[in-house]
Amino acid sequence: MAGKIPDLEVTARTGTGKGAARQARRDGLVPGIVYGGGEEPQAINIPFNVLLKRLKAGRFLSTLFNLKVEGQEDVRVICRNVQRDVVKDLPTHIDLMRLKRTSVVSLFIHVDFINEEECPGLKKGGTLAVVRPEVELNVIAGDIPESLTADLSGLEVGDTITISDIKLPEGAKPTIDRDFVIANVAAPSSLRSAEDEEADEGEETEAETEAAAEE
Repeated sequence: MAGKIPDLEVTARTGTGKGAARQARRDGLVPGIVYGGGEEPQAINIPFNVLLKRLKAGRFLSTLFNLKVEGQEDVRVICRNVQRDVVKDLPTHIDLMRLKRTSVVSLFIHVDFINEEECPGLKKGGTLAVVRPEVELNVIAGDIPESLTADLSGLEVGDTITISDIKLPEGAKPTIDRDFVIANVAAPSSLRSAEDEEADEGEETEAETEAAAEE
């Protein structure tokens, strides 16, 4: 999730029950429900094409949205379920949950890399190999960061940045319980090629030595 929390625009659905849901689908809408947050559940509709685009973009179930309903205050929600047609595999209903500021949710947070100009490894021709452009965190809804910051200052070729090198928001924890790699400064391609050639030559010399010994 880079930048601000994305908006999810829906409309309030006046009718309830199967009849209203069928009518919504005939009108090119996907019916849904918004619940939680200490408030009454609310029936909604979302345009089919809008929802399908969001689903195809990926990670819909782990993205925090700013729910916008005309005439109501915006509220933060996360999708808890998407029902699909068993034959066409297209969305037929969604469940959205309101979040309190103290709620803990799992979200993917974008990683920004700073101070490339102060990275000796990059100055020597190395390249930044990003392993995880996003990191999944368990984070408090009221303290969700726009991004995480990875500092490249002082890194040499071969150095790595792990999750322990990144300052996380108060109360946030990675969903992976180990010190995993975020990125590394890889050697220049020319240097890697030279090393590969040296390794190949070493293997050939060793093979020739072994052959001579057998003779």
